[in-house]
Amino acid sequence: MFAFPESRRPLKGLTLAALLLASAPALALNGKPAVDRDTVVMAISKEIANLDGQVTASGDSQRYGWQLYDMLYALDKHGKLVPSLAVSYEISPDLLTYTFKLRPNVKFHNGAVMSSEDVKYSMERILDPAVKSTRRPSFAPVIDKVEAPSPDTVIFRLKQPDGAFLNKIAGYLFIVPKEYTQSLGSPEAFARAPVGTGPYKFVEQKVGQSVTLDRFDDYFGNKPGIKRLIFRLIEEPSSRVNALLANEVDLSDGIPTVDVARLEKTPGLSVVKLPIGSPLAVRIYSNEPGSPLANPKVRLALNYGLDVNALIKNVMHGVGAPLSTYISSYYPVGVNKDLKPYGYDPAKAKKLLAEAGYPNGFETTIYSSSDWPKEIAETIAAYWSQIGVKLKIQRIDYAAWSRLNNTHKSGPLTLMQMSNAISDPIHPVQGAASKDGTWSDYSNPEVESLILEVNTKVNAPDRDRIFQKIGKILHDDAHSVLLTELIYVFAKDSSLEWHPNPGIAWYDLRDLKWK
Repeated sequence: MFAFPESRRPLKGLTLAALLLASAPALALNGKPAVDRDTVVMAISKEIANLDGQVTASGDSQRYGWQLYDMLYALDKHGKLVPSLAVSYEISPDLLTYTFKLRPNVKFHNGAVMSSEDVKYSMERILDPAVKSTRRPSFAPVIDKVEAPSPDTVIFRLKQPDGAFLNKIAGYLFIVPKEYTQSLGSPEAFARAPVGTGPYKFVEQKVGQSVTLDRFDDYFGNKPGIKRLIFRLIEEPSSRVNALLANEVDLSDGIPTVDVARLEKTPGLSVVKLPIGSPLAVRIYSNEPGSPLANPKVRLALNYGLDVNALIKNVMHGVGAPLSTYISSYYPVGVNKDLKPYGYDPAKAKKLLAEAGYPNGFETTIYSSSDWPKEIAETIAAYWSQIGVKLKIQRIDYAAWSRLNNTHKSGPLTLMQMSNAISDPIHPVQGAASKDGTWSDYSNPEVESLILEVNTKVNAPDRDRIFQKIGKILHDDAHSVLLTELIYVFAKDSSLEWHPNPGIAWYDLRDLKWK
């Protein structure tokens, strides 16, 4: 994942990394596995808290989801839909019926053969409020019922058109075995012993330490090139670098951006910079009457009052790119190339504040989770102080912030990433820019109307045209304070072959292998 130096101990982390770079590469890298050539040990920056891919949030399941589970259709390395557990589909002319033909003889990890009843159950499980699935908001408003007329056919009947339904199927509908899952009695029990159809099967989880997966030799698709995959939790950024250089892990996410240039020069080590199609922005609670943030001129002032290029260069060490709108430029549709980033113009920012009735600025608060370095919020505060906006920073633990953020209590401002999980802009737009969005405190009638329109379109040109309009509205109305495109930074032994999917936050570790 995108990571920064540990702000509380920058010198210590930097010094240790430098010492290890000077002394350890010949020992640790260039084809010497941490365990053996049948195994890859991957350091991860966040704990895998819940292995039930239907329940947990994308930010958790993005590490293991595509390893343990499959979907009816998948997203390839270009963000395009390709057959997976289903081999074909048909859409009715009114866009209300989706019929899938299933791949024959697909086995679950427990040996059971997948049928349409498992697919039907998987969707109905997500829709069940008692399961508390984070995928439910994507499907409950549109799914009327699911039918399994034959073992190889499943039919989804919708209440209303949903132009991104196939992408949601590809991003969110992990298929689980009906009989096995029901036998466990609870989502918590399934999370402790998950079963899917993916290329890896669950072996064990040591809470707070690691998750181990083994290759599933009865997998219907291409078999992984390694037999065992171990996720090892190492939360402290410099410690992940040190573990890689000390031959304790073979691959690591969350490489601190301060170390990127140095690691790129390390013999036997490869650095992978992966744009994931996700905006990092300041989410604005703009729907509170009487708040300065309800005024679009104030929101524009906050954008013009921040030197994003300097923030990317100095805080993120050049790993990032300015945004022109909330729709990332890495989406396959909806990218409006005519839009440009706001640019840094403090004089214009002050003028906008005066026009909005705040010539002397105002005071407000921003929440920043421990997931992000404190320097981001501090930099924002320093720039805004120059235009009269005094910013109080509330820095809290990620888990506590997540609970507040998911219940709309992280305002009036909060740092937030919107991951690309389904390779369609409806995810950030409906999730964080519509009146009913899971993480939205913004509403614009024009955007709501265009969302209704885009939901009736399934072809790419139409969706592209409508999302470009939405992107311009969000830009002109300053829906959020745009910071940067997110780029995940990984480092690995250069003898480890891996081709991750660009433009999406999911980890695809299926093609991992030693050269």
